[in-house]
Amino acid sequence: MSAQKPSIPRGTRDFGPAVVARRNYIFGIIRRTFEKFGYAPLETPTLENLSVLTGKYGEEGDQLLFKVLNSGDFAKEVTSEDLAAENRSKRILPKVAEKGLRYDLTVPFARYVVMNRNTLVFPFKRYQIQPVWRADRPQRGRYREFYQCDADVVGTDSLLCEAEIVLMMSEVLTQLGLTEHTIKINHRRVLGAFYQALGGEGTEVDLFTAIDKLDKIGREGVEKELVGRGFSADATERLFDLLSVGGDFAEKLERLLAAFVTAGVEPDNAEGYKGLQDLKRVYDYLVSFGFDKFENLEFDVTLARGLSYYTGCIFEIKINNVNMGSVSGGGRYDNLTGAFGLPGVSGVGFSFGVDRLYDCLDELNLFPPDAATTTRCLVANFDAESEAAVLPVLRQLREAGIPSELFPEAGKLKKQFQYADQKGIPYVLLQGSEERAAGQFKLKNLGTGTERALSLAEVLTELVK
Repeated sequence: MSAQKPSIPRGTRDFGPAVVARRNYIFGIIRRTFEKFGYAPLETPTLENLSVLTGKYGEEGDQLLFKVLNSGDFAKEVTSEDLAAENRSKRILPKVAEKGLRYDLTVPFARYVVMNRNTLVFPFKRYQIQPVWRADRPQRGRYREFYQCDADVVGTDSLLCEAEIVLMMSEVLTQLGLTEHTIKINHRRVLGAFYQALGGEGTEVDLFTAIDKLDKIGREGVEKELVGRGFSADATERLFDLLSVGGDFAEKLERLLAAFVTAGVEPDNAEGYKGLQDLKRVYDYLVSFGFDKFENLEFDVTLARGLSYYTGCIFEIKINNVNMGSVSGGGRYDNLTGAFGLPGVSGVGFSFGVDRLYDCLDELNLFPPDAATTTRCLVANFDAESEAAVLPVLRQLREAGIPSELFPEAGKLKKQFQYADQKGIPYVLLQGSEERAAGQFKLKNLGTGTERALSLAEVLTELVK
């Protein structure tokens, strides 16, 4: 029998050491930023009960859930009637699968909050960096298994939280060097006012879902989808009049308020106006914080976010100089914990997609040269006598916090230098018999090609520096 050619499922990837090191560089910046703003780490299981996951992401999201077959004879409860039924998939699924892979980190977080509500201190701020799974069609920047980096706070409806989300987004992107970005913000109640202005045709969910696809399918595609879902051509025309309101953040707020009046949004219907007031409050908070990157912040009235649990401000980030989808998104969800028996707990949060951030940094060549480096110094191995002499030196290098390794076999220096170069190790430390007799070492910088004779104390100082 011939050996089977190994493979991995589509939409998943192996990560070699250099890639993992670069990913950890991204994780480190995100983690430090989250902790700076008072968020504590949390982890939840890979598997969740399907009852926890279903119904939280809208119809399209439910279809992308990975279901996990029950253990043992998973089909034992399936009947011939189930197999013959027209809706056999819906009848069979509860009998063969009780669990699923988590689709995101927000719903498991809400489940955790409800289960631990008697021990948590509210407002509860947490961040979570873990993989999620979606049965999506794999393509560039879209994978079936990928990491998310979430930050959420529950137990407060203060818009200070939304303002700090903008600050965290901006700080992470600036530290990563992704300065050509746009942080988009909108409000679901503003979109609700759009629905009111259309005269109540169709459903709000249909409207939000269609608007969310504007970047992908364009105006013509959105109009076609809305008409197919029961909206009139006149209603879609009025919709695009509202979506075309221009200006900077403050100007859009003012102009949209006037546009609502023109479109017939009732002044005593507070939904749309409350959305505009919330956005104004976030803007004022940012001004008070001294936020100086308003050129990167856009009030985007076309931003809808497809997930059905958002109820207030919503966010999305686009990297402008890379052909890539959004690298971050989130928003306010007033009713999410209510699905688990804890109503009235407001929350807001967002997530970074690390895989897309990685692809952006890679395309723009923004990773620092040493981001993929794990070992900082390779100690050369001349022979058995040299090996015995440098083992204590290797220990001192590591105790000083310098990631170091000894080449495991005595051999030609050319091979050892080649090993260091291929691994991206910046320094090689050499001590032959002559250097050992003089109580010195040669430290070679592979980046510059320079070589210096130093004492061990000087080597430690140089490498720590």
